[in-house]
Amino acid sequence: MKSILERSEALAKTVGQVAEVAGYLWQKGWAERNGGNITVNITGTCDDILASLPAIGKKRLIGLHLPHLRGTYFYCKGTGRRMRDLARWPMQNGSIIRICDDCETYEIIADEEVIPTSELPSHLLVHNHFIETGSPYRASLHTHPIELVAMSHRGKYLKKDVLTRLLWSMIPETKAFCPRGLGIVRYELPSSTLLAQKTLEALDDYDVVLWEKHGVFAVDTDIMAAFDQVDVLTKSAQIYIAAKNMGFEPDGMSDEQMQEMSVAFNLPK
Repeated sequence: MKSILERSEALAKTVGQVAEVAGYLWQKGWAERNGGNITVNITGTCDDILASLPAIGKKRLIGLHLPHLRGTYFYCKGTGRRMRDLARWPMQNGSIIRICDDCETYEIIADEEVIPTSELPSHLLVHNHFIETGSPYRASLHTHPIELVAMSHRGKYLKKDVLTRLLWSMIPETKAFCPRGLGIVRYELPSSTLLAQKTLEALDDYDVVLWEKHGVFAVDTDIMAAFDQVDVLTKSAQIYIAAKNMGFEPDGMSDEQMQEMSVAFNLPK
């Protein structure tokens, strides 16, 4: 029997993109051991095929009631699985799940009984919000970019939009490709409901959220776009840190120069 990816070109393309991003995360040093998570809403890629697949194993509790996810499908990185392994074998280190009609449980339907990330409730809470608000976003990414996490250990960077302004000023492309900037969520216990709720609140204003002393959470229309935003922000952090290591505080772009950028590229002011 053909595997699910052999039966759907659209799904194979989406999962292949996840595998590609997982490889980038490992190569950049952002995904030590089993660090980081990826969840992608794959509803609409091949629903007729997905609907025909029986459950693998028992129904599992989400821990939340998510009414807008009834009957939706997600590809999820497996709990305890390494990004470097997911990059090579995405269906052995991740799984496809279906949200049940009660909106409180899910079942694994392909390809193996790989239990999704322990942060699944947080990711699904965000996706429930996207559908509720009509957002086109379908991908969520959590990873540990070294320079951004390092900067989150300094209190002055955790004040509202201070780090956004600094990172935008390091290189013009940062504001062009991350026009909503970088939100901040102060330290909360990893995988906690409180962390999820605060992240959801921040996502009303930002597409990338920095978790103090932990990592980032990014969302976008697909997983590559989410990765790109984190990549661009991290490049700016690297430029800043490189200048500091050379012994000087970088001037950065002026407010006038960034305003000129905003007008030229029709960006939010």
